Amino acid sequence: MGAVATMIVGFGWGGWILGGTAKTLADNSTRSAVIAAIAPICVDQFQHGVAAATNLVELKKISPYQQAAYVEKGGWAVMPGSTKVDAGVPEACATLLNNLK
Repeated sequence: MGAVATMIVGFGWGGWILGGTAKTLADNSTRSAVIAAIAPICVDQFQHGVAAATNLVELKKISPYQQAAYVEKGGWAVMPGSTKVDAGVPEACATLLNNLK
């Protein structure tokens, strides 16, 4: 009876989690860190691309929901040495570009 009560308290209020949940949290954290690390590369590629000023104006005109697609279509979210876009990078890149002055 005491063990059951301890488990209820531990999982309910103590912050205990199962191994699968811990792995999911770790994977999400890792993915977020990777996106945060490579999104600035996307911004740099955007800024050094042809017609960067015009493209930035264009990006800011379109709906926030379409901005990631614009960044991806422009090719700025593809990292050097890669042929594909990492999930989440276009969204993070668009957010950073929108915050530029």
